[in-house]
Amino acid sequence: MNTDIAIIGGGSAGALLAAQLSEEPTRRVLLIEAGEEATDPDIWNPAAWPALQGRSYDWDYRTEPQAGTAGRVHHWARGRMIGGSSCLHAMGYMRGHPGDFQAWVEATGDSRWGWDELQSAFRAIEDRSSSDEKKDPEAGPLPIYRPGEEVSPLARAFIEAGAALGLPRLDGHNDGRMIGVTPNSLNIRKGRRVTVADAWLTPEVRGRANLEILTGARARRITMDGNRARRIELVGRDGPIDVFSDLVVLCAGALESPALLMRSGIGPSDALKTAGVDCLIDMPDIGRHLQDHLLGAGNLYATRKHLPASRLQHSESMAYMRAGDFTATGQPQIVVGCGVAPIVSERFQAPDAGTAYSLLFGITHPTSRGHLQISGPELADRLIIDPAYLQTGDDRKLFRAALDAARTIGQADELAEWRERELRPGALNTTAEIDDFIANAVITHHHPCGTCRMGKDDGAVVNSDLRLKSLDNLYVVDASVMPSLTAGPIHAAVLAIAQTFARTLAASA
Repeated sequence: MNTDIAIIGGGSAGALLAAQLSEEPTRRVLLIEAGEEATDPDIWNPAAWPALQGRSYDWDYRTEPQAGTAGRVHHWARGRMIGGSSCLHAMGYMRGHPGDFQAWVEATGDSRWGWDELQSAFRAIEDRSSSDEKKDPEAGPLPIYRPGEEVSPLARAFIEAGAALGLPRLDGHNDGRMIGVTPNSLNIRKGRRVTVADAWLTPEVRGRANLEILTGARARRITMDGNRARRIELVGRDGPIDVFSDLVVLCAGALESPALLMRSGIGPSDALKTAGVDCLIDMPDIGRHLQDHLLGAGNLYATRKHLPASRLQHSESMAYMRAGDFTATGQPQIVVGCGVAPIVSERFQAPDAGTAYSLLFGITHPTSRGHLQISGPELADRLIIDPAYLQTGDDRKLFRAALDAARTIGQADELAEWRERELRPGALNTTAEIDDFIANAVITHHHPCGTCRMGKDDGAVVNSDLRLKSLDNLYVVDASVMPSLTAGPIHAAVLAIAQTFARTLAASA
């Protein structure tokens, strides 16, 4: 099979790129996805979001036991279907804080990755019109819905509590002022989730003669000819498939993109040797610098009266702030979220729905860095995923501050109508007891990134154009290239990365 551009991975970045790059009718584009088309009707029901994890279209990765979280193994849900994790995530859409992207500029030396320069990319992604408004002709296809009357009365009381403590009131999280209180903006239209596939891979786009979408095909390895990627070996439903492409774009995500490179002999020589793979190009940082957000689940409260179920997706409001000061401004350090349900980790028993709620708590820019590596050369060989959760003193200190902020909000008068009593954590008398509760309470926020980081330093995996530094025609365009986390959910940033790459490629054609 021959094509001009092969995109490996049909998730958020891959689906957007397939639509954008196939706009040029003379360019043949092949989108390769290991999973199938999304068909489960629960995917489009926002309230069903937590129940999607562990189903057949979830990769359901497992981490190594984590010393920082009481030896626990964490399940990492990632979407295995066209649309990828945009079919599984909690639908929250947050661009991030300008300081997040300044870190990217400093890492790459390229102003394209700064907040101001990325604004046009964000605008090209987002549709902010309400369902009864005429759409802005320059808006993008992905709805950014700001809930109104559907917001839970509990979330409204949570917002009032935050404001009474000094947090500014915001109109969404996307104008650069993340510190404050607001309902979350969501990728929902008319009460239904909108996936990236829904937004970009419309019937019109799918009907293009120059775009082919190949499902049920997983990339086993890439073979090289000199300094060029020459052939992609796929395992399809009916056996092996070889793809020859002038340009290869990896959009398989922060786990599978580095894993494919390593299976192809590109990566840390020591890790490849251990996995039984000949090292063809030694790139020590592939698979390194793994980052993820954690949320404490949670600071749990029994209700005074029945709590109606969320009409949205359970996690309705995230309040970002500086640690230890509800009135401070700048780049956020911690977050407290309102869960309109009794959300707890697997270490705790959840009360019945309607009888309790959780305040989730976390830190925005963890300094712990993990890694992943392959355990063998084949697709069936498991990934060794070690996020190194809570391995730095700074992370543990900020998590204590986040828990303290959650409990301060949780005891505010504005929540008295709903709060009967605090169920967890209860009395914590020492730092060790606080850390032990946090270690047992935290769960992944599903934001892995950093494993093929972009940068100007010699160790960086891709350059600021997202080209793999050792090859001329292979690019990585997904969360793995992020040098550091944005303050909130990373989906908006991933889409902006893909949008920027598509524009750069078009300009260079």
